[in-house]
Amino acid sequence: MPFGLKNVGATYQRAMTRIFDDLIHKHVECYVDDLVVKSKDQHGHVNDLKIVFERIRKFNLKMNPLKCAFGVSSGKFLGFIVRHRGIEIDPDKIQAIVEMPPPKTLRQLRSLQGRLAYI
Repeated sequence: MPFGLKNVGATYQRAMTRIFDDLIHKHVECYVDDLVVKSKDQHGHVNDLKIVFERIRKFNLKMNPLKCAFGVSSGKFLGFIVRHRGIEIDPDKIQAIVEMPPPKTLRQLRSLQGRLAYI
């Protein structure tokens, strides 16, 4: 896909959503080029990976092996920590907000509000 186009991000996201349509929020979480295959147990994880790999092969998608991690119980995804307990905020992001100087102008206050809204 040519990445010089203006709407390429939305087009790519729409393609990924259509490819993994029946798996999203059940076995897969997908955001642009990030995929997380989630399972309750190891045996189920192997089956879920098999389904996702078959879908990737069917639509001739490529994976970067240097960016892949398999069989992990937690990890970073889109700036959040995903664990078996649920989704948590990355502690580095919290620390950056805690260490910020107090806002002195309206613009700085709005910037702080935007960062807090992210969390």
